[in-house]
Amino acid sequence: MKNREVIGVFDSGVGGISVLRELIKVMPNENYLYFGDSEHAPYGTKTLEEVRALTIENVQALLGKGAKSIVVACNTATSAAVAVLRKMYPDLPLVGIEPAIKPAVLSCPGQRVVVMATPMTLCQEKFQKLMQKYEDEAQIIPLPCPGLMEFVERGDLESEELHKYLTELLWGIQKEKISAIVLGCTHYPFAREMIAEVAGEEVLIFDGGNGTAREMRRRLMEAGRLTDAKNRGNVEFLNSRNTKKEQELCQFLLNRSF
Repeated sequence: MKNREVIGVFDSGVGGISVLRELIKVMPNENYLYFGDSEHAPYGTKTLEEVRALTIENVQALLGKGAKSIVVACNTATSAAVAVLRKMYPDLPLVGIEPAIKPAVLSCPGQRVVVMATPMTLCQEKFQKLMQKYEDEAQIIPLPCPGLMEFVERGDLESEELHKYLTELLWGIQKEKISAIVLGCTHYPFAREMIAEVAGEEVLIFDGGNGTAREMRRRLMEAGRLTDAKNRGNVEFLNSRNTKKEQELCQFLLNRSF
């Protein structure tokens, strides 16, 4: 794909494929180059400086491979680096992702909304400001989920171990009724079925993938950079681990229904 315009999609691992799927739904004729930094995952337990440096380095690598725009499909990397990247590349169509608190609160006004995310995402100023914006409209409960993204990174989406982890994670929160769960990490939609099973069918689940895809389409239109191709685009996967197992996992997650 080096000689063809692509939308670059970056994540700390394979979780951003949940956003890539939404991008393909919204813009099926575009070409995509996905880079997952699984070698350095998880980002959610690293320092701000480490995450920022890794994100900038990997975004620059995607630009070097001809990306016409960048989607930072990682909540932690968005919080740590998107503002800096926008200053570095003011003319680049660049979109990050944030927890879908707004639609959850609008759907469940005055009720209990749990935000599942990495410890780093929850402590970042960007998330704190987002939560404060809606804290008068619902009871927003941040829930750090150390270890959950690792289940997805190894393709473990249906095991008893994952069910036990989620049951223990949500046990204390569920002493009072939950109305909604916001999946504040792009890995977590791949565990949506198990999360719904543990939380209960009546609990609404939200993630920010589709909104991010629509925002990238808007920015590309605004910049006059949407493809005029009529045929379906291509997807290429790169990963810092660069193993056959990672490639197979990427294809599995891209094609998996959820």
